[in-house]
Amino acid sequence: MEDGPSSTPGAQEQEGRPAIMAELYEAITQRGLSLVDLAWEQQRLHESRRWSVMEMLAAVDFERLGEADRHLVWNAGRAELTTKPGADRLERLADAECRRWQEKDPTVAAIMQACGTWSRYWNEEEAHHETAFNRLSTVMRLEPITDATFIEFRKVFPDDDMLRTLTLLAISEVVAAVDYGQCSQRVEDPGLRALFKQVAADEIQHMNYFIAFAKALVDSGGYQAKEAFAVAHLFLRDGGEVHGSKRERVESRDTHVNWWDQLEHRDGFEVPESLRKKEQLIFHALKRITGITVTSRESVEDTWMDLVGC
Repeated sequence: MEDGPSSTPGAQEQEGRPAIMAELYEAITQRGLSLVDLAWEQQRLHESRRWSVMEMLAAVDFERLGEADRHLVWNAGRAELTTKPGADRLERLADAECRRWQEKDPTVAAIMQACGTWSRYWNEEEAHHETAFNRLSTVMRLEPITDATFIEFRKVFPDDDMLRTLTLLAISEVVAAVDYGQCSQRVEDPGLRALFKQVAADEIQHMNYFIAFAKALVDSGGYQAKEAFAVAHLFLRDGGEVHGSKRERVESRDTHVNWWDQLEHRDGFEVPESLRKKEQLIFHALKRITGITVTSRESVEDTWMDLVGC
C-alpha cells in the first residue's frame, strides 16, 4: 500500500487492493497511521482472503485418495493442532510488550499492539487448516487423535524476545508453506490439491506478516538484527530445526510442542523436504527483516557470530 486510509467521502473507493503493510514503521512514524487504521487494513485483507472449510472439503473426491494422500492429510492435521497455542502466546506476549514499551517508545508499543491485533486473524485461518485436515482424517477413518494428544499439542509456548519470536514464526511458516506446496504437487485429486494449495498460500501470507512486524521492530532501533540471525542459525545449523523430525536428535520439551518435530515418516510414504527451497526463503526473510544479505547456511552463522561480537 502506498497511501494511508483517508477520512474523505468516497475514501473506500480510493483504498486500492488490500495488502500487508510491509513498511510498518514508516507507516506509523511518517504517514501517521493509527492502530485503528492498521486494524482496518488487516480486516480488509482478511476478508478478501476468506474461504470455507466446508466448501473446500465438499470438493474432495474421497474415492480418489490413496494411502500416500491419507498419510499427508493425517500428518497435517496433527501438526496444525500446535498453531493455536502459538497464536495465543503471540497475542499475550504482544500485549505485554506493548505496555512495557508504551512510555519508553510509543511507536514500538503500536507495532506490538498491531501484531497482537492481527493474531486473531492468524488464529482463525489456522483453525481452518486444523479442522479441514482433521475432518478429512475422521471421514477417512484414519488413526484418531486422542484427547491426550490434543491436549498435549495445545501447550502454550513460553515467552521469548519478541524479535526472536517473530523470526521463529516466520521461519516456521516458511517450512509449512514449502511442505504444503510439495503436498499439492503430489496428490492427484483436484479437491485435495486445491486444499493444500490454499493452506500453502495462507502460510505464505502469515510469513509475510511476521516478517513485516519483525522488520518494523528492527527499523525502530529497539531490537537488534543478531536476534533474528540467532533463530535462523538454530534452524539452519547442522542437525538444525529445519530438518524436523528427521534430525538425529530431537529435543524433548516439556513446555510446548513444535509441529515439525511431530511429523511421522512411515515406510513407503514420502514426507516433503525441499531443504534448498526452505533455505532460500529463510535467507530472503532475513534480508527483509534486517537488510543483511546472506546466501548460505555458513554465512548465516558467520553473520550471527559477527553481530554478537565473536
